[in-house]
Amino acid sequence: MAAVKRPGRLVAEVVCCVIAAVVAIPLYWMVLSAFKPAGEIQSANPRPWTLAPTLDSFKRVLGLNGFGQYFLNSTIVAVCVVGLSILLAFLSAVALTRFRFRGRTVLLVMLLVAQMIPVEALTIPLFFMVRSVQDTAPAFGLNQLAPLVLVNLAFSLPFAIWMLRGFVAAVPVELEEAAALDGASRFRFTWQVLFPLVAPGLVATSVLSFIHAWNDFLFAQTLIYSDVHNRTLPQALRVFYNPENLDWGGIMAGSTLMTIPVLIFFVFVQRHLVSGLSGAVKG
Repeated sequence: MAAVKRPGRLVAEVVCCVIAAVVAIPLYWMVLSAFKPAGEIQSANPRPWTLAPTLDSFKRVLGLNGFGQYFLNSTIVAVCVVGLSILLAFLSAVALTRFRFRGRTVLLVMLLVAQMIPVEALTIPLFFMVRSVQDTAPAFGLNQLAPLVLVNLAFSLPFAIWMLRGFVAAVPVELEEAAALDGASRFRFTWQVLFPLVAPGLVATSVLSFIHAWNDFLFAQTLIYSDVHNRTLPQALRVFYNPENLDWGGIMAGSTLMTIPVLIFFVFVQRHLVSGLSGAVKG
């Protein structure tokens, strides 16, 4: 039986290696370009290596005025989005899975429809909506981080709720009944039993929410367009984008530095992420 499965497994491994190579090539070229001198980057005959690696591009990025503040702003937005999305998505998934109420199916469909709406179509309405509350609530007006957090949270929640719903549904109802017989309230069961059981799913959704908020440029540029102090890292890369004289080294070095926090976050939670995805498949 093992001999029959071996060819299929070999083909699957080859396909996975090819896909991994295709995904890794752009990342490799980005990092390579960050270390290339300007002459090699703009060469008509580019090579997949460099004979004279340099850190000049990284020095220009790290020496950018306000780079530390941009990094802090992106961190604040990403951390807030991840924390709020985990909490709200978990509570929503519990409500949609454990409770029966009128309009439940409609709400699930609306969450799915929300994922289909292109974000570009909502950019202008969101701009006017945020501007309309600027006088009454300045902290949630334009050029502030709060509306940027809320907008990214709104677009992260539908997918997070759908994903966590499967994890919550995989927890047997009999477990809740047994906890109730032991005297545990619904609140205690939710936070002391159910929450740890779906923790792998929470980690998986947190990775996706973090990547979405960390890499966001469209909403950041729309809602924070004039206050330099509150800009995020993706906006900082525009400094190196000049149609008349593109600084590809600075762009690639900045993109490489932006990728490092995502990799660190992924490495930190990858063990829980793998177990969470396996649990989702079993469920």
